[in-house]
Amino acid sequence: MTTAHRSNWAGNITFRAAELHRPATVAELQKLVAASGAIRAVGTRHSFNDIADSPGAQVSLDALDQPVEVDTGAGTVTVGAGARYAQLSAALDAAGVALHNLGSLPHISVAGACATGTHGSGDGNGSLATAVRAIDLVTADGELVTLHRDRDGDRFAGAVVGLGALGIVVRLTLDVIPTFDVRQWVFDGLSWTALTDHLDAVFAAGDSVSVFTRWHADQAGRVWVKRRADTHQPDAGELFGARPAEGPRHPVPGMPAEYCTEQDGVAGRWHDRLPHFRAEFLPSSGAELQTEYLVPRDRAADALAALARLRERIAPILQVCELRTVARDALWLSPAYQRDVLGIHFTWVDDEAAVRPVLRGIEAALAPFAPRPHWGKLFSIAPEQVRAAYPRFADFAALAGEFDPHGKFRNAFLDRFLT
Repeated sequence: MTTAHRSNWAGNITFRAAELHRPATVAELQKLVAASGAIRAVGTRHSFNDIADSPGAQVSLDALDQPVEVDTGAGTVTVGAGARYAQLSAALDAAGVALHNLGSLPHISVAGACATGTHGSGDGNGSLATAVRAIDLVTADGELVTLHRDRDGDRFAGAVVGLGALGIVVRLTLDVIPTFDVRQWVFDGLSWTALTDHLDAVFAAGDSVSVFTRWHADQAGRVWVKRRADTHQPDAGELFGARPAEGPRHPVPGMPAEYCTEQDGVAGRWHDRLPHFRAEFLPSSGAELQTEYLVPRDRAADALAALARLRERIAPILQVCELRTVARDALWLSPAYQRDVLGIHFTWVDDEAAVRPVLRGIEAALAPFAPRPHWGKLFSIAPEQVRAAYPRFADFAALAGEFDPHGKFRNAFLDRFLT
């Protein structure tokens, strides 16, 4: 058990939890949870708000055994919740299978990413949580409960993006597919006119496409295009006027590209291309803040036009903004619940006093589009507006009350939303 002051990865949140426990077995975790008054799971600490904090204790699963059990016949893998995607991906590739998609960072934990609706990119790709087929979690009384997609219907759909409100997830079973290779290109100099006039075609240029912008008026920025190597490849000559990059690029201009996955159309395994950053490198020191809003895909152009009117406020405190699409799903608290979305992800300078007023301006500009904020990022949208953006939020609150009737897993973050 650790009692020293601890913080999240970015350092903008100091955890109030008095203790941090690292149980060695699931049985030990069950006893700990049953005996605790208030407890929350903490993963790789890659959240920018207080979602992982607790008024009592935190528990890390990094000391638990994290076996990777692949069942090729069933098309699944079962993995310990504390495993990171880099660890999982290497084991899957060795078994000849893959996940449908990955996020920008391979360093984050599987359970934390799924519980917050974290995603990769692609018109046809759901969030990382859409791969979940079953979850094992320790509930408030210390019981080990399994929820399965094919058996538990609504309860499962409500629990996957669960914000840690139902219990401590210890294992997940995920869908896998045959392994595949990916090629990646970067294009420089995409204009705003080209992006807005050909928005659908730009995001259809690959299986996973990201536009990185600094919100300057003269150009939208760079486009990262990732395509399976066994499919038709895009024309590397240009992309709606954007030119192939002359050498490797980092999403943030001026940062060293050695930290990034290989580009220039060189084929590589899915887990070495779908993330933007290499597993062997941490992408930064954490001296940044992050925000993301997900808006309906069919209103993406209007949402971008609304933000363009704020570029003079956004650009001075911005490191980079990533635009990417995510396919709709049926998970109650997923930001892509029942609608295809455009994710508008901001990486800010490490100055919360400067960032907060700009967030309020962005949220006001996006209000007509019913934005859903990423659960693990900075945002200030009123709780009642967040709840209104999710048709099943009241059902989720009831489910959380069923699993945790005395609020053992509650914290300040959940108290703001679960009435």
